Amino acid sequence: MNRKVFLTIMAILIIGIVGVTIYLLTNKDKDVSQNEIQPQEEVGNDTMRQTIVTLYYQNKETKELMPEGRMVDSKTLLTDPYATLMGLLLEGPKSDKLQTVIPEGTRVLKAELKGDMVYLDLSKEFIDNHKGGQEAENMTVYAIVNTLTQLNEVNSVKILINGREDQAFKDNKINFKNAFIRIEKNNSTTKQTNTNNTTNNTQINKTTNTTGNTQNNKTGNTTT
Repeated sequence: MNRKVFLTIMAILIIGIVGVTIYLLTNKDKDVSQNEIQPQEEVGNDTMRQTIVTLYYQNKETKELMPEGRMVDSKTLLTDPYATLMGLLLEGPKSDKLQTVIPEGTRVLKAELKGDMVYLDLSKEFIDNHKGGQEAENMTVYAIVNTLTQLNEVNSVKILINGREDQAFKDNKINFKNAFIRIEKNNSTTKQTNTNNTTNNTQINKTTNTTGNTQNNKTGNTTT
């Protein structure tokens, strides 16, 4: 093999080695980027911590009380379940077919569980800003009662106005002397516990869902 042929072969080998080296260096970063594990979005973790609760609003067409599902953070629900549910209820519905029946300006002053009864203290706007009428008042009361009694530990709701128990709507057709228990959504008659504020083993009725099937909307304790 003469010198010229040898040099040609060596040149080809060098060029080949250089080319392979450049290719490997060029694609290294690309391969690393493609194989890199991207961190999961925070929404994934949030979703794992959420649970569904049921809020009650009025159907604009039928005027019936209807349930609407809402996602809520489990830790928030466990920390202060009654104020959390009321806060969501006061925000209003997401569906355009529903409307709130809680008077504008109503604020939750306090919500606490005593026994199996939630004592719900509301601001005076709850009665001052209500449009009135027994049917509308009844709808307002049970939007609250059915929302809160979905929790297993709650069987009734006692409504206070600015800390006072002896209050009523302006027309005095519905007062808050006694606690309210859950009713079926199509039942237009208010149901209250006796005057000593105990339920006396009162049976809690089931509510009818939007498909006409009967279901118990009680929600158990949520775990994270």
